[in-house]
Amino acid sequence: MKMLHIVLMLSCTLIATPRIDPTEAYDYEFAEEQPCSVVNSVFNPGEKIVYKIYYNWGFIWIAAGEVVFNVVDKGDQYHISAAGRTYKSYDWVFKVRDYYDSYVAKETLLPKRTIRKVLEGNYRLYDDVTYQHHRSKAISKKGKSAEDLETEEVTLNGCTHDVLSSIYMMRNLDFADKPAGSRLPMNIYLDRKIYSLDVIYAGKDDAKRIKGLGQCSALEFRPQLVVGNVFKDNEGMIVWVSNDDNKIPLMIESPISVGSVKAVLSEYSGLKYPAPF
Repeated sequence: MKMLHIVLMLSCTLIATPRIDPTEAYDYEFAEEQPCSVVNSVFNPGEKIVYKIYYNWGFIWIAAGEVVFNVVDKGDQYHISAAGRTYKSYDWVFKVRDYYDSYVAKETLLPKRTIRKVLEGNYRLYDDVTYQHHRSKAISKKGKSAEDLETEEVTLNGCTHDVLSSIYMMRNLDFADKPAGSRLPMNIYLDRKIYSLDVIYAGKDDAKRIKGLGQCSALEFRPQLVVGNVFKDNEGMIVWVSNDDNKIPLMIESPISVGSVKAVLSEYSGLKYPAPF
C-alpha cells in the first residue's frame, strides 16, 4: 500500500486520465486564475493538518496510519511537507514511512524543488527534483537512496505543479459559485512524467459530517483516475473540501485495486481563518 502516494493523490484529485491539451492551462470558466500566478490568501505558515487513513477489506474498516501536512515559512518560499506512516499495530502487515517535501515560490505557488523519500516494505525511492520553469525543464536525481542517484531532464508542459504544490494552489481557487460539472484542467509532475488531468466539481454538501469533528458545508469533487496498480477503475473517488475560507480537504474515499481506502481529517491547527466546524 503506497499510503502517502495514494493520500496525496486523493487530497488533490490527482493522476487523472490524460484528456486535456497541455497547452490549455485552464478552461474558460477559470481563465481569470492562471496556475502560473496564483496568489495565496488561504493558508499561513504554521498550518498543520492531520488525516487518519482507513483501509477496507471486505466489511471491516481498519485504521492503518496517518498523514501529516505542514507549512513552514522559508523567506521567499513555503516549505510544504507531508509525512505518511502506518501505525505500529499495522507495521507487521506492511510498514510505511513516506516523506514528501515541496519548496514553493510564494509569488506563484509553483514548485522550485521537490524531494520524495519512500520506504514501503522492502521498496526504497529517493527523488530530488529541481524545477527550471523559465526553461520548461525539471532536473530529477532519482535512485534507491540519496547516495545512489541517476539524473534525468524532463520537459514540462506549460505551468506544471508537483503533487503538494497543486493541493495548496487549488485551495486558493473559488469553486463555490461554479456550476456542478465544471472541469479544471491541470498539469502535474510525478515520477518523471507530466499528467494532464481534469478536476471535476460535483456541487455542494451543506451538512457533511466528519467523524470526531462534526459537520460543515463542503464542496464535492469527483476526479477521473488512471487505471493501474493502485486504482482499478477511472471513477469512484469522492473528495470533500470545506466550503469556507480555509478550503481544507475534509475526507476522501476511493476504491483501489484491492478493497478501498478512506482519508479523514482528524486534527488541525494554525489555520488562517476560524475552523469550519
